[in-house]
Amino acid sequence: MRALPVLLVTSLLGMAMAVAQDLPVWSAKPLAEVAVYPERDASAQVVSLNASRIAAEIAGRIEELPVEVGQRVAKGALVARLDCRDHELAHERAQAALAAARARWALAGQQLDRARDLRAQGFVSEEALAARRTETEVLRAEVAQADVQLATSARAVGKCVVRAPFAAIVRERLGQVGELAAPGAPLAVLVDVSRIEVVAQVQAKDAASLKHAAKLRFLGPGGARQLALARISPDIDPQTRVMDARLRFAGPAAATGESGRVVWRDSEPHIAPELVVRRAGRLGVFLEDAGVARFHVLPEAQEGRPARADLPPGARVVVTGQLALKDGQRLR
Repeated sequence: MRALPVLLVTSLLGMAMAVAQDLPVWSAKPLAEVAVYPERDASAQVVSLNASRIAAEIAGRIEELPVEVGQRVAKGALVARLDCRDHELAHERAQAALAAARARWALAGQQLDRARDLRAQGFVSEEALAARRTETEVLRAEVAQADVQLATSARAVGKCVVRAPFAAIVRERLGQVGELAAPGAPLAVLVDVSRIEVVAQVQAKDAASLKHAAKLRFLGPGGARQLALARISPDIDPQTRVMDARLRFAGPAAATGESGRVVWRDSEPHIAPELVVRRAGRLGVFLEDAGVARFHVLPEAQEGRPARADLPPGARVVVTGQLALKDGQRLR
């Protein structure tokens, strides 16, 4: 019990000696104990990678348009059905033309074989045989052409039904049943719900901390949601000095068009603003080095803001008495 009064008396005597010798009262702690990791944020918006105007590829009257605004549709779901009778008739004509071309080609092949036999017997000239060969090749080309026309007409028939290219939400319904749709005429606007990203406008100086952040969150009207960084564009806007960062939701996505903020914590240690002092026009901190106060300049420091600390974790940062210290002053 006698040790406590002795220790107290010793401390009081030390402080009295310090005051008598005009020495500052100070204390220091390792950087690992005093470092702070400030929170960063950037304005952001939820966007879909596809907001497509689904259009008719052929001319036809709209017979059916079952989608409604705000409706969710699956990939391959029916968006519109066009009157297809004209295209079906064209397909039937192409089938008939192909059948006729194949029949003529088959006949020409038989005639060519007969001409070869007669040529071998000397009853047909070489010129007549060559003419048969040419006729057969021409008809073979006609068959190929008719085959292509049949395939083209089949594609036209397939385009009478317009389907959703991806799982989506219907944003707009542009066509009406009974209207005549021309090629390229939009029928509906679909927003892809399978490919959603968050676009954040990040200051160039914060891009590195965002890249190395361990935890990213999107704060919007729907609450906080976890994010994962997809990419940061290397291009910097010359006027705003911001970079475009793209992030993806780690869980359920927010609604497209929702605005909010991307929030993360800086992964590098910083010095709290109350520990930063100014000496010779520069901002920095005092370090205790073998009983001597050393002023360490923090190049990126700003008044009233945490400053990035380019120091080892064991560096002893002066946390009290730093306002009265001078560079190189001995400490007791």
